[in-house]
Amino acid sequence: MVTTRSKKTAVSAPTVDTAGTTKEASDGKEASAGPFASNATFTHLALLGLTVGPLLVYVDPNVNIVLTASLAIYAGAHRSIKATPMQEAMTQKDAMRFPLVGSCVLFGLFLLFKYLPKDIVNLVLTVYFVFLGVIALTATLLPFLNKFLPIKLHDRSFKLGTIPTIPYFMSEPFEVAATVSTFAGGAISVGFCVWYFAKKHFIANNTLGLAFSIQAIEFMSVGSVKIGAILLCGLFLYDIFWVFCTPVMVSVAKSFDAPIKLLFPRALDLASTGERPFSMLGLGDIVVPGIFIAILLRFDNQRNNKGKSYFRYGMIGYVLGLATTIVVMNVFNAAQPALLYIVPGVLGAVGLRSVLYKETDELLAYDENPAEEGEGEKMEEEVKAEVTGKEE
Repeated sequence: MVTTRSKKTAVSAPTVDTAGTTKEASDGKEASAGPFASNATFTHLALLGLTVGPLLVYVDPNVNIVLTASLAIYAGAHRSIKATPMQEAMTQKDAMRFPLVGSCVLFGLFLLFKYLPKDIVNLVLTVYFVFLGVIALTATLLPFLNKFLPIKLHDRSFKLGTIPTIPYFMSEPFEVAATVSTFAGGAISVGFCVWYFAKKHFIANNTLGLAFSIQAIEFMSVGSVKIGAILLCGLFLYDIFWVFCTPVMVSVAKSFDAPIKLLFPRALDLASTGERPFSMLGLGDIVVPGIFIAILLRFDNQRNNKGKSYFRYGMIGYVLGLATTIVVMNVFNAAQPALLYIVPGVLGAVGLRSVLYKETDELLAYDENPAEEGEGEKMEEEVKAEVTGKEE
């Protein structure tokens, strides 16, 4: 959802797989394969400039929204290209249930803010998101730290202890270890999150929001292009219902004081206090299209498509959809469900590309869901039988 706000606020975020990030960052080959090609490094620097820039000069919030959201998707998508496939991916049932689960969570938050003191609810949620923020920011910084620290230093690992077996949660003891890079990134992240907790500055809010977004796009997989399209269509209806048919989403967004949305100042004065009016963009409007666009990039990468055709079309559709949202919001001076415009833009652009080049079947057949052991063995047997039949 895109809207304007006169006070600082914030929106929700996904969980982060730090174990996977640490492993990824410690592997030089994997790190160079995806996250830190020169263009991806430039993208992270550009995001930093767009985040800090409004402190120094006036940056048009409409332009800033489009650039920041697009660059976050670009960065997360390129970080998602890894030497090893994703271990977990969304299934079709997950995609169909997601809008229902999201609706229950959203309405639950609405009731909490309505019947409990907002300060207490926001304090609990802030503590929770600060904890997640340390993890997400550390994971986002790790590849940079690994790139600049000496290899012997950033690969050195220290054992911190062992977590014993916990009934119903952990069947085996878990050994906790961390590298020098993880310690350094964690120290930076803890300091940064303390600043956010104390000041709630919009730059701190946006930095954590971008870390959440990039990590979600990097590590979440919709499983297949088909499942991704189902998820987008479901959340398309979800966004329309909760924004246009009820006051629930707008009310929660304005009450929720945590880094679950990005804040874009609409005036240069009072920049350092964070008290000026803001336009805002929910993280869901970045993450949901972002994980779909990321699978398009991995599809292009699998086909060795250097032109990144489907990724490019997906990005163009996203930019056009988000820009349309902003235009409509300014014309009618009312909050808009961004997915109402983004989903048709992304799916329309990708669908048009697949139809023009007659690749619809190939695109829809792309699947990242790991096959079950039984299914894998059955497929192997079928392939062997087919090869044997041809030889005979």
